[in-house]
Amino acid sequence: MIFHRFLCLLFLSIFFSVYAAAQPASDAAKLASIAATYWNGFLEFNPLTATGKGVMTHNDQMEITIGAPYIEKSRAFARQYLDSLKTVDLKKLNDKDRLTADILRFTLEQRIEGFGLNLVDVTSIYRPVDQFVFSFPTSFATAGSGTNQIPFHTVKQYDDFLNRMKIFSEWVDIAIANMDQGIKLGNTFPKAAMEKVPPQLKAIYDTEVEASVFYKPIIALPDSFSATDKERLTKAYAKAISDIIQPAYKKLYDYFLKVYIPAARSSSGLLDNAGGKKEYAYRVKFWTTTDMAPDEIFDLGMREVSRIRKEMDSIRIVTGFQGDLPAFFEYVRTDRQFFPFKTQEDVLARFRSYLSIMEPALKSQFNLVPKSKFEIRATEKFREAGANAQYVRPALDGSRPGIFYEVIPDATKYNVRGMESLFLHEAIPGHHFQVGLQQEMDMPEFMRSSFFGVFSEGWALYAETLGLELGMYKDPYQYLGRLTGDMERAVRLVVDVGLHHKGWPREKAINYVLENQPVTRAIAEQRIERYMVVPGQALSYKIGEQKILSLRKLAQEKLGAAFDIREFHDQVLKDGAMPLSMLEEKIRRWIKLKTATAATPRSEK
Repeated sequence: MIFHRFLCLLFLSIFFSVYAAAQPASDAAKLASIAATYWNGFLEFNPLTATGKGVMTHNDQMEITIGAPYIEKSRAFARQYLDSLKTVDLKKLNDKDRLTADILRFTLEQRIEGFGLNLVDVTSIYRPVDQFVFSFPTSFATAGSGTNQIPFHTVKQYDDFLNRMKIFSEWVDIAIANMDQGIKLGNTFPKAAMEKVPPQLKAIYDTEVEASVFYKPIIALPDSFSATDKERLTKAYAKAISDIIQPAYKKLYDYFLKVYIPAARSSSGLLDNAGGKKEYAYRVKFWTTTDMAPDEIFDLGMREVSRIRKEMDSIRIVTGFQGDLPAFFEYVRTDRQFFPFKTQEDVLARFRSYLSIMEPALKSQFNLVPKSKFEIRATEKFREAGANAQYVRPALDGSRPGIFYEVIPDATKYNVRGMESLFLHEAIPGHHFQVGLQQEMDMPEFMRSSFFGVFSEGWALYAETLGLELGMYKDPYQYLGRLTGDMERAVRLVVDVGLHHKGWPREKAINYVLENQPVTRAIAEQRIERYMVVPGQALSYKIGEQKILSLRKLAQEKLGAAFDIREFHDQVLKDGAMPLSMLEEKIRRWIKLKTATAATPRSEK
């Protein structure tokens, strides 16, 4: 049915292109129609994505992105819309519409390039399961818990997810077949990271049915449901969990233990993986939206590490600590004063308190503030092992708030240092501001949902630099936390390129983290194993932040007294996420316009 609808949409798109050529419609109207039809078609065969966006039209369906039919359909779809864009005369568009066309073209060309490398965006069809929090088996369990993007408010929504559980079983079979092919091709994940996967899978399937994460929606059945529906759904979910979900996760668990881990490669980076060199080049471009060479990125990372170390040492001197910097790292990592919490709720309450501290100063930095709400939650236990702090965007229709998740396995061992910068990054004015505003702006629907990691993560890291202006970092140890976060992003440039371009072994990368950051070996291992399985993503933060900082400096230099930080932030955020070259072009255009306006003499009244 979905494929039939896709063919109908494809026909309509072709018809529109032919029809538009014979009609006097403006190029702006033509582009608006192309953008709207593209997004509707994209959601048509990406039902799970649609649900996450608050579009519930096909809630009983779920895309299997690692399957050949999906890739063939997606490639044809992208090529068709690239052809449609060729019918639009960019010279007849205003700046805003030209940006729309440029972002859509960039998105389509990027996807097509990825398909040629057997990548769906950045997921390799031969490596569909890993230990990181965004791995599909983990994210599907999170979705099925009823606390994330899948709504469980109506009887139909409960019935819809029953069908998605069946499709998940199909996904597991395709994933295993693809990984088998990857083993034959010499295209696998590193063994060291894969050894973390079985415990995660076991935590999902090896429980009583009533204790399953997939049973949580049944525990929370709405009171408005009839007794008959409650009884039927309870039985249906118990059966689906025991007969479909648990066997599927167990099958994946057994496969990893018996087949995949023994066959996984011993190296850490992509360099000696089949097609690894080309794949890393694509991933660097995907995550940075630039043509920066890996060696150039590596050198930037080394310079940033050196700069931040000096600033960290200045904090050591300010606090009066007598030892050297490594001793200072050990002190802030272990001293009891940095572990004030007793319960998980204590940690969450501290995070919640930060909004009232910075709220008075937000108006001095921002004109634009999102309307969408956000919540702060602890990461669920079953996915803690491979998780980091993360932000989940709100639903487009406002039915679900944005969620800032933090990993808190043991509150008594949670270090208070760095909490302020983390809140600035994940919540306000970081991801929640950027994503919330993007979803609320007047722009084509696909742009309201567009994601470019270098823009979003770059903005969130830039947001950490605003702490002093927002009344934060009054405690030197919290400012050290901000520097620690900055150091982490600089270190990422070095170790990501080191692993995947220079052939660094896992141990060398771990040691580099430990030399430059006050973290435990366990945390260093977790971070390096994340970079091992998600190549290039770690580059986006610092590359994006550096671009925003450089554009801010340019605007300050060119505009002088006319520079207004609120206007600059408006310009960065108002059109949503985009490639860095487009952001730079937009900011330079704004500077030029403001300069010309300031130079024009006012007429006498």
